[in-house]
Amino acid sequence: MSPGTRSRSRSPLKMESKKESEDSKKKDSRRERSRSKERNSNKTKSRHRSKSRERKRSRSKERKRNRSTSKERERSKRKRSRSPKLKDGKKDPAEEAEEFNKDKRTEKKVPLSLEELLTKKKAEEAALSKPKFLTKEERIAEALRKRQEAADEARRKMEEERNKQLEFLKTAKEFSDDRDRGERDMYRERERRDRQMRREKEREDVPGEDKSKVKEVKEKDKDKESEAIRERYLGIIKKRKRIRRLNDRKFVFDWDAGDDTSNDYNQLYKEKHQVQFFGRGNIAGIDIKAQKKDQSKFYGDLMEKRRTEAEKDQEKKRLKGVASREAKQRWDDRHWSEKPLEDMVERDWRIFKEDFNISCKGGRIPNPIRFWKEADLPKELLDIIDEIGYKEPTPIQRQAIPIGLQNRDIIGVAETGSGKTAAFLIPLLKWIMGLPKIERMEDADQGPYAIILAPTRELAQQIEEESIKFGKNLGIRTVSIIGGISREEQGFKLRQGCEIVIATPGRLIDVLENRYLVLNQCTYVVMDEADRMIDMGFEPEVRKILEYLPVTNEKPDTEEAEDDAFTLKNFNTKKKYRQTVMFTATMPPTIERLARTFLRRPTVVYIGNIGKPVDRVEQIVYMVSENEKRKKLLDVLNKGIDPPIIIFVNQKKGADVLAKSLEKMGHNACTLHGGKGQEQREFALASLKGGSKEILVATDVAGRGIDIKDVSMVINYDMARNIEDYTHRIGRTGRAGKAGVAITFITKDDSATFYDLKQVLLQSSASSCPPELANHPEAQHKPGTVVQKKRKDEKVYIN
Repeated sequence: MSPGTRSRSRSPLKMESKKESEDSKKKDSRRERSRSKERNSNKTKSRHRSKSRERKRSRSKERKRNRSTSKERERSKRKRSRSPKLKDGKKDPAEEAEEFNKDKRTEKKVPLSLEELLTKKKAEEAALSKPKFLTKEERIAEALRKRQEAADEARRKMEEERNKQLEFLKTAKEFSDDRDRGERDMYRERERRDRQMRREKEREDVPGEDKSKVKEVKEKDKDKESEAIRERYLGIIKKRKRIRRLNDRKFVFDWDAGDDTSNDYNQLYKEKHQVQFFGRGNIAGIDIKAQKKDQSKFYGDLMEKRRTEAEKDQEKKRLKGVASREAKQRWDDRHWSEKPLEDMVERDWRIFKEDFNISCKGGRIPNPIRFWKEADLPKELLDIIDEIGYKEPTPIQRQAIPIGLQNRDIIGVAETGSGKTAAFLIPLLKWIMGLPKIERMEDADQGPYAIILAPTRELAQQIEEESIKFGKNLGIRTVSIIGGISREEQGFKLRQGCEIVIATPGRLIDVLENRYLVLNQCTYVVMDEADRMIDMGFEPEVRKILEYLPVTNEKPDTEEAEDDAFTLKNFNTKKKYRQTVMFTATMPPTIERLARTFLRRPTVVYIGNIGKPVDRVEQIVYMVSENEKRKKLLDVLNKGIDPPIIIFVNQKKGADVLAKSLEKMGHNACTLHGGKGQEQREFALASLKGGSKEILVATDVAGRGIDIKDVSMVINYDMARNIEDYTHRIGRTGRAGKAGVAITFITKDDSATFYDLKQVLLQSSASSCPPELANHPEAQHKPGTVVQKKRKDEKVYIN
């Protein structure tokens, strides 16, 4: 065989041997796995067996212990039963102790001695004085016990109070039942007696013929009634059935004469008694006003029938007295504009000052001027005032002129353009007119009688124009000394003589220092717009000018400076006391210093916001929605109101609608607005003043100048469009020194007035600002101002 054939024949044997070796290895691995499993199962079985053996051993031990303890108990019992008595007849010590205790109980108790009681008491006191510390459970138990005792005590007291109340009600009911029964019987008896007397009187009043006629009528009615009854119920008269012809109408709605049941023959139904309700009851379906009218007529006739002649006369006298008192009250309550000066009382003067926002302080102050004709002025001056066109005095003129005519010093706090020029010119012109004209011509070189200081040239020229208007016809000369004009020309005018000099501070000092002017007879000094002069830095110049004035005619700084008799003592002479008048818009400390230095006991007149009526009015603000206004208004009215009250709205139609709804809800309301005629307006105001109406629903027509006495409340149903109208509205209450209440409903639409309203509320001492308004964003700054964010509120963006 070749080698190649030999190798091929060996290869299948090798392959078979490899397979056999692999099979044997697999069998060996399987045997090992099965053996390891058997070992593990044997181990677990042995463990279970050992555990069960241990349990059995522990149970057997317990049984043995129990058996031993039971045997010992039996032995001890046997020993006790078998134990004999002790020798020598002695008993067991336990038995002796029991017998001793029995003897001790049966022994007679002996009372304690005094020393023992004292020692016992001391021991108890010492024990009580020592603090006893309780546990938490004891404290809880003690608290529960005390709470239960308090609850029981309260329950007992309530029960006692309830019993007392029931007894009181029971006795009161018994007493009232007895009294009501007696009163009811007396009332019935009186009614019966009055009815009988009335019938007898009616019979006596009817003459013989009328009596017979009445009797005949009654008999006829009785016969007709019986005939109608027979016809209706007995069927004696049978009606023939009407046969309808072809040409007749199918439906006939005409009444037959026999079908009329409106007339009743029975006297009981013929003279029916009308139903009368007490209180506010009414019959449904009938006009309420007609029912009220019939009811008042019924009770009026009833009272008229029951009254005697003496009572009727007494009622007439009473009604006459009431009418006279009401007429007198209406006469006294007239507005100040309808009264003569002699009839004005203190209340009228207060209302007058409130109407014009005038308030004063400082000594005895004269009453203001109502009309020019009532002012104590010469006829020539009144004619000039009328010629210039001053129909009525302004507020500052009303109060400052009477004070100036008393030669008193004045500080007037008023805005520019309020008529201050005439307020200080008119008293000055009256005084100059009272001086002899010859003396005025001789003493021309002694300087003017008055100087008027103004901060600017324009204002000085304006004052000069007004002064020339007044003094041209009176022969009173005026010269103005201002910058921008030749000093020599002004000096020439001064040498010719003048009574009044109007100047700015700088040029006046220049003229005085250069001897163009002297102030030897100047007794009247006016500082117009003093606050502006101080702001412009003219205080040193003003002080220097006032030092040029003579000091011999200064008033004493005592109470005599407030006495008009003292100040007017030498008023019509050239040597009268110096009078200093100062007008300003504000009162800074510098003005106060000037006033203390040069003015003597001045009267301070405030025109405008100072002392306004809202200081006495409690202002209440509610922030609501438009739909909640009606409900909030009813809540306010239902709490109880003291009429009269005024409700302000912004529109005429809204006033009518609101008044009608209030009428439906039982409130007496009337309206006042621009759409009403003059008669309707007067009637509405008269109804409110007379008391027949309780509520006036009005627009801003009633916000100014209307004086209604004792208005207790003002309700701004719609917030005013600006704060000035709001101030005038709430000024209708709290008048003549009395307090009042102003309620305002605001919505989100009124945000334009939030800031001003908040400021007004914060300034009022009687009012408080609600947090909804105080914290509202629109109330934090004035409308139209640009609000800059704080640095902490700014956002910084970093790229």
